[in-house]
Amino acid sequence: MPSSPHDPYVRVRGAREHNLRGVDVDIPRDVLVAFTGVSGSGKSSLAFGTIYAEAQRRYFESVAPYARRLIHQVGAPRVGEISGLPPAVSLEQRRSVPTSRSSVGTVTTLSNSLRMLFSRAGDYPPGAGRLDSDAFSPNTAAGACPECHGLGRVHRTSEALLVPEPELSIREGAIAAWPGAWQGKNLRDVLDALGHDVDRPWRELPQEDRDWILFTDEQPVVTVHPVRDAGRIQRPYQGTYMSARRYVMKTFAESKSQTLRTRAEQFLESAACAVCGGSRLRPEALAVTFAGHTVAELAALPLTALARLLRAADGDETARVLTCDLLARIEVVTELGLGYLSLDRATPTLSAGELQRLRLATQLRSGLFGVVYVLDEPSAGLHPADTEALLTVLDRLKAAGNSVFVVEHHLDVVRHADWLVDVGPQAGEHGGQVLHSGPVDGLAQVSGSATGRFLFGREPAPVRQVRAPRAWLKAGPVTRHNLRGVTSEFPLGAFTAVTGVSGSGKSTLVGEITEELDGVDRLVRVDQKPIGRTPRSNLATYTGLFDVVRKVFAATDTAKERGYGAGRFSFNVAGGRCETCQGEGSVSVELLFLPSTYTPCPDCAGARYNPETLEVTYHGRTIAEVLDLTVEAAAEFFAGTPSVARSLRTLLDVGLGYLRLGQPATELSGGEAQRIKLAGELQRVRRGHTVYLLDEPTTGLHPADTEVLMRQLQDLVDEGHSVVVVEHDMAVVAAADWVIDLGPGGGDLGGNIVAAGPPAEVARAADSRTAPYLARALA
Repeated sequence: MPSSPHDPYVRVRGAREHNLRGVDVDIPRDVLVAFTGVSGSGKSSLAFGTIYAEAQRRYFESVAPYARRLIHQVGAPRVGEISGLPPAVSLEQRRSVPTSRSSVGTVTTLSNSLRMLFSRAGDYPPGAGRLDSDAFSPNTAAGACPECHGLGRVHRTSEALLVPEPELSIREGAIAAWPGAWQGKNLRDVLDALGHDVDRPWRELPQEDRDWILFTDEQPVVTVHPVRDAGRIQRPYQGTYMSARRYVMKTFAESKSQTLRTRAEQFLESAACAVCGGSRLRPEALAVTFAGHTVAELAALPLTALARLLRAADGDETARVLTCDLLARIEVVTELGLGYLSLDRATPTLSAGELQRLRLATQLRSGLFGVVYVLDEPSAGLHPADTEALLTVLDRLKAAGNSVFVVEHHLDVVRHADWLVDVGPQAGEHGGQVLHSGPVDGLAQVSGSATGRFLFGREPAPVRQVRAPRAWLKAGPVTRHNLRGVTSEFPLGAFTAVTGVSGSGKSTLVGEITEELDGVDRLVRVDQKPIGRTPRSNLATYTGLFDVVRKVFAATDTAKERGYGAGRFSFNVAGGRCETCQGEGSVSVELLFLPSTYTPCPDCAGARYNPETLEVTYHGRTIAEVLDLTVEAAAEFFAGTPSVARSLRTLLDVGLGYLRLGQPATELSGGEAQRIKLAGELQRVRRGHTVYLLDEPTTGLHPADTEVLMRQLQDLVDEGHSVVVVEHDMAVVAAADWVIDLGPGGGDLGGNIVAAGPPAEVARAADSRTAPYLARALA
């Protein structure tokens, strides 16, 4: 393999990551490269799992050991050799740990520039000294409101929340907020020892006693003499009392258990901080203004409105310099179609696509050159009009002397690329091969490519008669976010697409559809939220498939002889699981001066079960081997087991045949999670009229997979149900019966219904930014 420093190619040899089959490929540098292929074909395994992972590994090896612990480590990829590989920057559609202190302003560093503007060029009250920029940040001790600690909201509780059933006594569980099991009994016994009547109905206790029990900050210690329990003698012990409010607040703020935090939240109500009015800042910072506004007021404006205000602002030379810098930074974000966002918009409320584009905007200002940017579907969540701006941004990154590698399904982005790497031909074990690596036009000669079929339009779109609605569902008037008194009608017994540029109000409008509607028996929202937050939750457990499979194993002769029930085959409970890793399959290894790392369990080698459980087989496979099967392989394996086969068939019908049954929830994309939920709905016995609401169901889907999904959704409508999708894919919109287009712009420039009607009618709407793209899809 050439190894010249002047070699213009990244040369990959023997890539075997995930389903890649010893891939050899040469990819040019300093150009825009699109990696394509059906979902699960291996394109991300090549772009991220191999190329980016190897670049990170090399960088990691060059860093001093004491600094490595600060770096997110990526495992060494399974690849023979890669040459000509520059440093890499990854912009994936993933979320870091969500925090209310992370915002659009902090992700883009625009908040830093705004704070500097207020510090150096703000209008201060007479006699006030100049504040440092930190004083304008709610995330610093210098700037945070002392009452709410910079969160803008305070959590409070009340007697009604803590004691929902006052007719009960404390012994009967009146204080619902208390923990269960021994800890709750302990608090009750401590109160008893302190002289409080735990057997009297709560409402009959003196108000003074009730207030102390629920709200005191005191933590008295008392000797508790437990009542003999089930014949066991319990020794006296020193018990410490904690009020119900103190317990709830402590659990909500400090517990690492999501379950406990969620339970504690039930006993809290949130309100805007009375001291700062929700602005999160100290009074001293709020006394400073620029162009007549506080820093909190400017941070709450959509970026497009903020830019207009800054352009019109007067000021001295310092103000002009700082304003020009801030405007230049805002321009990059608005160029990517995100002008409707405000600086104070919390990161957890953003879609994965929005978050990735914010990171991309930040990179554009970084001035890096000579690196490989690896992007995961940068067009996700983008209206076709915004995609054109994205292409301009990608070209600017390339023009600055960088290589831009994008994993992408959007055909306009693929056509714009200089080089195309198409992986396939299908998903999972039927993929993992490079079908084409070269100029885009060259894919036309590759007969086995699913991408080529759509890229070069080898077959016309099927013509379908638009359905006539059997009734109408009215939603609104809606006044929320940027919608101002908007009323809309959705046809029942039809397929409706809600369109519009990013931030136009689509999701807000659809979110107002409720079950209290005439002619609707059931409302199903199929969103892209994770199906679980830990590796213990997976495809099989979420769909209920795992329950059936465990029963199948429990019914085997070996299991019956040993007395194994279905619970024996769960890796989440003691009994059948490997106790060394407690069913995780991996163990944490503590390294001196380095972060913890994970390695396969030394006892079960990642199988998650103990040896005795793995001695039970069904048709020659253990429970661990069955969980490692892809949905497609499992459908073949369980063909003779109707209860399992039915669930697997629905997963295949929504294009998820490449996923493994035991695939952890943490490894699934938002689009995959949404299709798993849809599969769960499809296998239900559907009675009455159901309205299905889906938010961008084609996100992350290759056009071939979109075809499969659309067949399922259209079948639901043919059965008499209604489907409403928020969608940017014009092929999907063209196949709808009814289109509701919002806009004309995003944020404060949107929030209106621009057009509504059959696709052909909306395609002729004069004021619609969607119309020209829909017309092209219908042509």
